[in-house]
Amino acid sequence: MWARVAAAGSGLGLRASRECVLRVTGAGCAGKTPQERRDFSAEAALKKTPLFDFHRNNGGKMVEFAGWSMPVQYKDSHITSHMHTREHCSIFDVSHMLQTKIYGKDRIKFMESLVVADIVELKDNQGTLSLFTNEKGGIIDDLIVTKTNQGYLYVVSNAGCADKDSAHMKARLAEYKAAGFDVDLEFIDEALIALQGPTTAQVLQAGLKGDLSKLTFMTSTLVTVFGIPDCRVTRCGYTGEDGVEISVPRSRVVELAEKLLSNSEVKLAGLGARDSLRLEAGLCLYGNDIDETTTPVEASLVWTIGKRRRQTKDFPGADIIVPQIKAKTARKRVGLVSTGPPVRQHTPILSPDGQVIGEVTSGCPSPCLKKNVAMGYVDAAFAKNGAAVQVEIRKKTIPAIVSKMPFVPTNYYTG
Repeated sequence: MWARVAAAGSGLGLRASRECVLRVTGAGCAGKTPQERRDFSAEAALKKTPLFDFHRNNGGKMVEFAGWSMPVQYKDSHITSHMHTREHCSIFDVSHMLQTKIYGKDRIKFMESLVVADIVELKDNQGTLSLFTNEKGGIIDDLIVTKTNQGYLYVVSNAGCADKDSAHMKARLAEYKAAGFDVDLEFIDEALIALQGPTTAQVLQAGLKGDLSKLTFMTSTLVTVFGIPDCRVTRCGYTGEDGVEISVPRSRVVELAEKLLSNSEVKLAGLGARDSLRLEAGLCLYGNDIDETTTPVEASLVWTIGKRRRQTKDFPGADIIVPQIKAKTARKRVGLVSTGPPVRQHTPILSPDGQVIGEVTSGCPSPCLKKNVAMGYVDAAFAKNGAAVQVEIRKKTIPAIVSKMPFVPTNYYTG
Protein backbone atom coordinates (compact mmCIF):
# COMPACT_ATOMS: atom_id res chain seq x y z
CA MET A 1 0.00 0.00 0.00
CA TRP A 2 0.56 3.15 0.85
CA ALA A 3 2.95 5.95 -0.71
CA ARG A 4 4.87 7.16 -3.82
CA VAL A 5 8.00 8.96 -5.23
CA ALA A 6 10.61 9.01 -8.15
CA ALA A 7 13.97 10.21 -7.12
CA ALA A 8 17.43 9.00 -6.26
CA GLY A 9 16.98 6.43 -9.00
CA SER A 10 13.97 4.78 -7.37
CA GLY A 11 11.18 5.48 -9.87
CA LEU A 12 8.63 6.87 -7.44
CA GLY A 13 6.86 9.83 -9.10
CA LEU A 14 8.25 12.81 -7.20
CA ARG A 15 7.25 16.18 -8.46
CA ALA A 16 10.47 18.13 -8.02
CA SER A 17 11.71 20.32 -10.83
CA ARG A 18 15.27 20.49 -9.64
CA GLU A 19 17.47 18.14 -7.71
CA CYS A 20 14.80 16.72 -5.37
CA VAL A 21 16.32 18.68 -2.49
CA LEU A 22 14.49 21.73 -1.19
CA ARG A 23 17.12 24.01 0.27
CA VAL A 24 15.33 26.49 2.51
CA THR A 25 17.25 28.04 5.37
CA GLY A 26 16.75 31.05 7.56
CA ALA A 27 13.53 33.00 7.98
CA GLY A 28 11.85 34.88 5.16
CA CYS A 29 13.05 35.73 1.68
CA ALA A 30 15.15 38.83 2.34
CA GLY A 31 18.36 38.90 0.33
CA LYS A 32 17.43 35.89 -1.78
CA THR A 33 17.51 35.63 -5.56
CA PRO A 34 14.17 35.33 -7.44
CA GLN A 35 14.72 31.58 -7.85
CA GLU A 36 15.49 31.19 -4.15
CA ARG A 37 12.33 33.11 -3.31
CA ARG A 38 10.29 30.82 -5.55
CA ASP A 39 11.91 27.81 -3.88
CA PHE A 40 11.12 29.27 -0.47
CA SER A 41 7.47 29.82 -1.42
CA ALA A 42 7.19 26.28 -2.80
CA GLU A 43 8.63 24.85 0.41
CA ALA A 44 6.40 26.99 2.61
CA ALA A 45 3.31 25.74 0.77
CA LEU A 46 4.07 22.11 1.55
CA LYS A 47 2.52 20.31 4.50
CA LYS A 48 4.97 19.13 7.14
CA THR A 49 4.86 16.17 9.48
CA PRO A 50 5.71 16.59 13.18
CA LEU A 51 9.15 15.17 12.34
CA PHE A 52 10.03 17.82 9.72
CA ASP A 53 12.64 19.65 11.82
CA PHE A 54 13.92 16.31 13.12
CA HIS A 55 14.51 15.13 9.55
CA ARG A 56 16.45 18.24 8.60
CA ASN A 57 18.49 18.15 11.80
CA ASN A 58 19.45 14.57 10.95
CA GLY A 59 20.54 15.32 7.39
CA GLY A 60 17.30 14.46 5.63
CA LYS A 61 17.12 15.55 1.99
CA MET A 62 13.60 16.89 1.72
CA VAL A 63 11.42 16.53 -1.38
CA GLU A 64 7.86 17.28 -2.36
CA PHE A 65 5.68 14.21 -2.14
CA ALA A 66 1.87 14.22 -2.34
CA GLY A 67 1.85 17.83 -1.13
CA TRP A 68 4.16 17.09 1.81
CA SER A 69 7.82 17.83 2.47
CA MET A 70 9.32 14.40 3.10
CA PRO A 71 12.86 12.94 3.36
CA VAL A 72 13.94 11.00 0.28
CA GLN A 73 17.16 9.92 2.02
CA TYR A 74 19.57 10.91 4.79
CA LYS A 75 23.36 10.97 4.96
CA ASP A 76 23.62 7.33 3.92
CA SER A 77 23.12 6.45 0.27
CA HIS A 78 19.81 5.01 -0.88
CA ILE A 79 21.39 1.56 -1.31
CA THR A 80 23.07 1.65 2.12
CA SER A 81 19.73 2.57 3.69
CA HIS A 82 17.93 -0.16 1.75
CA MET A 83 20.37 -2.84 2.85
CA HIS A 84 20.39 -1.65 6.45
CA THR A 85 16.61 -2.19 6.52
CA ARG A 86 17.00 -5.70 5.12
CA GLU A 87 19.71 -6.60 7.64
CA HIS A 88 18.86 -4.50 10.74
CA CYS A 89 15.96 -2.02 11.00
CA SER A 90 15.03 1.50 9.97
CA ILE A 91 12.56 4.23 10.90
CA PHE A 92 10.31 5.64 8.18
CA ASP A 93 8.13 8.69 8.75
CA VAL A 94 4.66 7.87 7.40
CA SER A 95 2.79 10.59 9.30
CA HIS A 96 1.52 11.98 6.01
CA MET A 97 -0.82 9.01 5.62
CA LEU A 98 -4.52 9.35 6.43
CA GLN A 99 -5.56 7.75 9.72
CA THR A 100 -9.28 7.30 10.40
CA LYS A 101 -11.41 5.85 13.17
CA ILE A 102 -14.90 4.58 12.39
CA TYR A 103 -17.35 4.32 15.30
CA GLY A 104 -20.92 3.13 15.81
CA LYS A 105 -22.75 -0.18 15.87
CA ASP A 106 -23.08 -0.11 12.07
CA ARG A 107 -19.38 0.63 11.46
CA ILE A 108 -18.65 -2.75 9.86
CA LYS A 109 -21.66 -2.56 7.54
CA PHE A 110 -20.55 0.96 6.60
CA MET A 111 -16.97 -0.10 5.84
CA GLU A 112 -18.06 -3.13 3.86
CA SER A 113 -20.16 -0.83 1.66
CA LEU A 114 -16.88 0.77 0.53
CA VAL A 115 -14.27 -2.02 0.42
CA VAL A 116 -13.86 -5.58 -0.89
CA ALA A 117 -12.69 -7.18 2.38
CA ASP A 118 -14.68 -9.35 4.76
CA ILE A 119 -14.47 -7.15 7.86
CA VAL A 120 -17.01 -9.27 9.76
CA GLU A 121 -14.68 -12.27 9.83
CA LEU A 122 -11.75 -10.36 11.32
CA LYS A 123 -10.92 -11.16 14.92
CA ASP A 124 -10.54 -8.37 17.47
CA ASN A 125 -7.36 -6.37 16.80
CA GLN A 126 -6.81 -8.10 13.46
CA GLY A 127 -6.34 -6.12 10.26
CA THR A 128 -6.38 -6.72 6.54
CA LEU A 129 -5.24 -5.02 3.36
CA SER A 130 -8.27 -3.96 1.36
CA LEU A 131 -9.35 -1.78 -1.54
CA PHE A 132 -11.82 1.06 -2.00
CA THR A 133 -13.47 0.29 -5.35
CA ASN A 134 -15.76 2.29 -7.62
CA GLU A 135 -18.86 1.16 -9.48
CA LYS A 136 -16.79 0.43 -12.59
CA GLY A 137 -14.58 -1.97 -10.63
CA GLY A 138 -11.60 0.40 -10.49
CA ILE A 139 -9.42 0.84 -7.41
CA ILE A 140 -9.92 4.17 -5.64
CA ASP A 141 -7.17 3.40 -3.10
CA ASP A 142 -5.60 0.59 -1.09
CA LEU A 143 -5.81 0.71 2.70
CA ILE A 144 -5.45 -1.30 5.89
CA VAL A 145 -8.54 -1.85 8.03
CA THR A 146 -8.12 -3.04 11.63
CA LYS A 147 -11.04 -4.25 13.74
CA THR A 148 -10.01 -3.03 17.20
CA ASN A 149 -11.46 -4.17 20.50
CA GLN A 150 -11.92 -0.52 21.53
CA GLY A 151 -15.20 -0.09 19.65
CA TYR A 152 -13.89 1.33 16.37
CA LEU A 153 -12.27 0.38 13.09
CA TYR A 154 -8.81 1.86 12.54
CA VAL A 155 -8.07 2.66 8.91
CA VAL A 156 -4.81 3.80 7.30
CA SER A 157 -4.84 4.93 3.67
CA ASN A 158 -2.51 6.70 1.26
CA ALA A 159 -1.35 10.28 1.64
CA GLY A 160 -1.74 11.01 -2.07
CA CYS A 161 -5.40 9.93 -1.89
CA ALA A 162 -6.22 11.59 1.45
CA ASP A 163 -8.58 14.23 0.04
CA LYS A 164 -10.27 11.74 -2.28
CA ASP A 165 -10.59 9.07 0.43
CA SER A 166 -11.95 11.42 3.08
CA ALA A 167 -14.51 12.85 0.64
CA HIS A 168 -15.49 9.31 -0.40
CA MET A 169 -16.03 8.21 3.20
CA LYS A 170 -17.88 11.42 4.13
CA ALA A 171 -20.26 11.03 1.19
CA ARG A 172 -21.13 7.47 2.20
CA LEU A 173 -21.42 8.56 5.84
CA ALA A 174 -24.04 11.14 4.87
CA GLU A 175 -26.01 8.43 3.06
CA TYR A 176 -25.81 6.09 6.04
CA LYS A 177 -26.82 8.74 8.56
CA ALA A 178 -29.76 9.78 6.38
CA ALA A 179 -30.86 6.13 6.35
CA GLY A 180 -30.73 6.01 10.16
CA PHE A 181 -27.55 3.96 10.61
CA ASP A 182 -25.33 4.42 13.67
CA VAL A 183 -21.88 5.32 12.34
CA ASP A 184 -19.36 8.16 12.71
CA LEU A 185 -15.93 9.08 11.32
CA GLU A 186 -12.95 10.67 13.04
CA PHE A 187 -9.86 11.67 11.04
CA ILE A 188 -7.11 11.53 13.64
CA ASP A 189 -4.22 13.97 13.69
CA GLU A 190 -1.50 11.75 15.12
CA ALA A 191 2.00 10.95 13.94
CA LEU A 192 2.75 7.58 12.35
CA ILE A 193 6.17 5.97 12.08
CA ALA A 194 7.17 2.60 10.68
CA LEU A 195 9.99 0.57 12.22
CA GLN A 196 10.97 -2.05 9.64
CA GLY A 197 13.58 -4.79 9.49
CA PRO A 198 14.54 -8.15 11.03
CA THR A 199 15.68 -6.68 14.36
CA THR A 200 12.48 -4.66 14.89
CA ALA A 201 11.18 -6.93 17.65
CA GLN A 202 14.49 -6.88 19.51
CA VAL A 203 14.57 -3.07 19.43
CA LEU A 204 10.92 -2.46 20.27
CA GLN A 205 10.60 -5.09 22.99
CA ALA A 206 12.93 -3.03 25.20
CA GLY A 207 10.24 -0.33 25.32
CA LEU A 208 7.22 -2.55 25.94
CA LYS A 209 5.90 -4.32 29.00
CA GLY A 210 3.93 -6.88 26.99
CA ASP A 211 5.36 -9.77 25.00
CA LEU A 212 5.83 -8.64 21.39
CA SER A 213 6.00 -12.26 20.21
CA LYS A 214 2.23 -12.42 20.75
CA LEU A 215 1.68 -9.63 18.24
CA THR A 216 1.69 -11.38 14.86
CA PHE A 217 1.53 -10.03 11.32
CA MET A 218 -1.52 -7.81 10.71
CA THR A 219 -2.53 -7.62 14.36
CA SER A 220 -2.64 -4.48 16.47
CA THR A 221 -2.60 -3.33 20.08
CA LEU A 222 -2.92 -0.13 22.09
CA VAL A 223 0.08 0.08 24.39
CA THR A 224 2.67 2.27 26.12
CA VAL A 225 5.88 2.45 24.08
CA PHE A 226 9.09 3.67 25.77
CA GLY A 227 6.98 5.45 28.36
CA ILE A 228 4.61 7.07 25.82
CA PRO A 229 1.00 5.98 26.47
CA ASP A 230 -1.79 5.43 23.96
CA CYS A 231 0.36 4.27 21.05
CA ARG A 232 -1.27 1.95 18.52
CA VAL A 233 1.27 -0.64 17.38
CA THR A 234 0.33 -2.66 14.29
CA ARG A 235 2.60 -5.42 13.01
CA CYS A 236 2.70 -4.60 9.32
CA GLY A 237 4.68 -2.52 6.85
CA TYR A 238 5.66 -1.79 3.28
CA THR A 239 9.08 -3.42 3.00
CA GLY A 240 8.49 -7.18 3.07
CA GLU A 241 10.36 -7.39 6.38
CA ASP A 242 9.07 -7.89 9.90
CA GLY A 243 8.05 -4.54 11.27
CA VAL A 244 5.48 -2.33 12.93
CA GLU A 245 3.69 0.92 12.37
CA ILE A 246 3.25 3.04 15.48
CA SER A 247 0.56 5.69 15.73
CA VAL A 248 1.79 8.10 18.40
CA PRO A 249 0.68 11.49 19.76
CA ARG A 250 2.24 14.24 17.61
CA SER A 251 3.76 15.95 20.64
CA ARG A 252 5.84 12.88 21.50
CA VAL A 253 6.87 11.42 18.15
CA VAL A 254 10.31 13.07 18.19
CA GLU A 255 10.89 11.60 21.64
CA LEU A 256 9.94 8.14 20.36
CA ALA A 257 12.17 8.45 17.28
CA GLU A 258 15.13 9.50 19.43
CA LYS A 259 14.62 6.60 21.83
CA LEU A 260 14.52 4.14 18.95
CA LEU A 261 17.61 5.69 17.37
CA SER A 262 19.53 5.29 20.62
CA ASN A 263 19.78 1.60 19.65
CA SER A 264 22.65 1.09 17.19
CA GLU A 265 20.48 -1.31 15.19
CA VAL A 266 18.26 1.57 14.08
CA LYS A 267 18.81 4.17 11.35
CA LEU A 268 16.55 6.64 9.57
CA ALA A 269 15.37 5.81 6.05
CA GLY A 270 13.57 7.85 3.42
CA LEU A 271 11.22 7.50 0.49
CA GLY A 272 13.93 6.26 -1.88
CA ALA A 273 14.66 3.14 0.17
CA ARG A 274 10.97 2.69 0.92
CA ASP A 275 10.21 2.44 -2.79
CA SER A 276 12.94 -0.04 -3.71
CA LEU A 277 12.10 -2.16 -0.64
CA ARG A 278 8.41 -2.35 -1.52
CA LEU A 279 9.21 -3.15 -5.14
CA GLU A 280 11.48 -6.06 -4.15
CA ALA A 281 8.57 -7.25 -1.99
CA GLY A 282 6.19 -7.03 -4.97
CA LEU A 283 3.94 -4.48 -3.27
CA CYS A 284 1.83 -2.06 -5.30
CA LEU A 285 2.25 1.70 -5.32
CA TYR A 286 -1.06 3.50 -5.77
CA GLY A 287 -1.00 5.79 -8.78
CA ASN A 288 1.70 3.70 -10.46
CA ASP A 289 0.68 0.05 -10.26
CA ILE A 290 -3.00 0.42 -9.39
CA ASP A 291 -5.54 3.19 -9.96
CA GLU A 292 -9.16 3.78 -10.90
CA THR A 293 -8.62 2.20 -14.33
CA THR A 294 -7.41 -1.14 -12.92
CA THR A 295 -9.56 -3.79 -11.28
CA PRO A 296 -8.40 -6.02 -8.42
CA VAL A 297 -8.37 -9.00 -10.80
CA GLU A 298 -6.19 -7.25 -13.38
CA ALA A 299 -3.88 -6.15 -10.55
CA SER A 300 -3.48 -9.74 -9.24
CA LEU A 301 -5.14 -8.69 -5.97
CA VAL A 302 -8.02 -11.18 -5.97
CA TRP A 303 -6.84 -12.40 -2.55
CA THR A 304 -8.02 -9.10 -1.01
CA ILE A 305 -11.64 -9.92 -1.92
CA GLY A 306 -13.32 -11.82 0.91
CA LYS A 307 -14.88 -15.17 -0.06
CA ARG A 308 -18.22 -14.16 1.47
CA ARG A 309 -18.09 -10.85 -0.39
CA ARG A 310 -17.64 -12.71 -3.69
CA GLN A 311 -20.90 -14.50 -2.95
CA THR A 312 -22.89 -11.52 -1.72
CA LYS A 313 -21.50 -9.17 -4.41
CA ASP A 314 -22.39 -6.18 -2.26
CA PHE A 315 -19.30 -4.02 -2.68
CA PRO A 316 -18.85 -1.28 -5.30
CA GLY A 317 -18.07 -2.70 -8.74
CA ALA A 318 -18.81 -6.29 -7.69
CA ASP A 319 -20.85 -6.99 -10.83
CA ILE A 320 -17.74 -6.28 -12.90
CA ILE A 321 -15.04 -7.62 -10.58
CA VAL A 322 -16.52 -10.97 -9.49
CA PRO A 323 -17.14 -12.34 -13.01
CA GLN A 324 -13.54 -11.46 -13.90
CA ILE A 325 -12.28 -13.90 -11.26
CA LYS A 326 -13.45 -16.86 -13.36
CA ALA A 327 -13.54 -15.36 -16.83
CA LYS A 328 -10.04 -13.85 -16.49
CA THR A 329 -9.02 -10.48 -17.89
CA ALA A 330 -7.30 -9.26 -21.03
CA ARG A 331 -4.28 -8.01 -19.08
CA LYS A 332 -2.54 -8.87 -15.84
CA ARG A 333 -0.02 -7.30 -13.47
CA VAL A 334 3.22 -9.30 -13.46
CA GLY A 335 6.78 -9.07 -12.21
CA LEU A 336 9.76 -8.69 -14.54
CA VAL A 337 13.47 -9.36 -14.05
CA SER A 338 16.21 -8.17 -16.41
CA THR A 339 19.85 -7.17 -16.56
CA GLY A 340 21.46 -4.16 -18.22
CA PRO A 341 19.97 -0.65 -18.11
CA PRO A 342 17.35 0.02 -15.39
CA VAL A 343 13.70 -0.51 -16.27
CA ARG A 344 11.52 2.47 -15.36
CA GLN A 345 7.84 3.38 -15.30
CA HIS A 346 6.24 3.64 -18.78
CA THR A 347 8.87 1.39 -20.38
CA PRO A 348 7.14 -0.58 -23.18
CA ILE A 349 6.96 -4.35 -22.75
CA LEU A 350 7.29 -6.32 -25.99
CA SER A 351 6.64 -9.88 -27.09
CA PRO A 352 9.60 -11.93 -28.36
CA ASP A 353 8.68 -10.86 -31.91
CA GLY A 354 8.62 -7.16 -30.98
CA GLN A 355 4.90 -6.47 -30.57
CA VAL A 356 3.88 -4.13 -27.73
CA ILE A 357 2.09 -6.25 -25.12
CA GLY A 358 2.14 -3.94 -22.11
CA GLU A 359 3.89 -1.29 -20.06
CA VAL A 360 6.01 -1.12 -16.92
CA THR A 361 4.35 0.66 -13.99
CA SER A 362 7.28 0.54 -11.49
CA GLY A 363 10.90 -0.48 -11.80
CA CYS A 364 14.33 -0.09 -10.24
CA PRO A 365 17.67 -1.89 -9.81
CA SER A 366 17.34 -4.35 -6.93
CA PRO A 367 20.04 -3.74 -4.29
CA CYS A 368 19.57 -7.30 -3.00
CA LEU A 369 19.43 -9.19 -6.29
CA LYS A 370 21.84 -7.02 -8.30
CA LYS A 371 19.34 -7.23 -11.16
CA ASN A 372 16.58 -4.98 -12.42
CA VAL A 373 13.12 -5.68 -11.04
CA ALA A 374 9.89 -4.20 -12.29
CA MET A 375 6.18 -4.76 -12.42
CA GLY A 376 3.69 -3.87 -15.09
CA TYR A 377 0.69 -5.01 -17.09
CA VAL A 378 0.92 -7.44 -20.02
CA ASP A 379 -1.52 -9.21 -22.28
CA ALA A 380 -2.85 -12.23 -20.38
CA ALA A 381 -1.23 -14.67 -22.82
CA PHE A 382 2.20 -13.56 -21.56
CA ALA A 383 1.31 -13.50 -17.85
CA LYS A 384 3.04 -16.77 -17.07
CA ASN A 385 6.05 -17.06 -14.78
CA GLY A 386 9.13 -17.76 -16.86
CA ALA A 387 7.70 -16.28 -20.04
CA ALA A 388 10.33 -14.56 -22.18
CA VAL A 389 9.52 -10.95 -23.11
CA GLN A 390 11.46 -7.81 -23.96
CA VAL A 391 11.55 -4.25 -22.64
CA GLU A 392 12.33 -1.26 -24.84
CA ILE A 393 14.83 1.15 -23.28
CA ARG A 394 16.09 4.11 -25.32
CA LYS A 395 14.95 2.41 -28.53
CA LYS A 396 16.89 -0.77 -27.72
CA THR A 397 15.26 -4.07 -26.81
CA ILE A 398 16.46 -5.85 -23.66
CA PRO A 399 15.48 -9.44 -22.75
CA ALA A 400 13.33 -9.82 -19.63
CA ILE A 401 11.63 -12.70 -17.85
CA VAL A 402 8.17 -12.67 -16.32
CA SER A 403 8.81 -13.47 -12.65
CA LYS A 404 6.84 -14.45 -9.61
CA MET A 405 6.55 -11.80 -6.91
CA PRO A 406 7.83 -11.06 -4.33
CA PHE A 407 11.25 -10.89 -5.95
CA VAL A 408 12.90 -11.07 -2.50
CA PRO A 409 11.26 -13.47 0.02
CA THR A 410 9.14 -11.72 2.64
CA ASN A 411 9.85 -12.13 6.35
CA TYR A 412 6.54 -11.27 8.01
CA TYR A 413 6.27 -12.50 11.59
CA THR A 414 3.44 -15.04 11.87
CA GLY A 415 4.33 -16.51 15.24
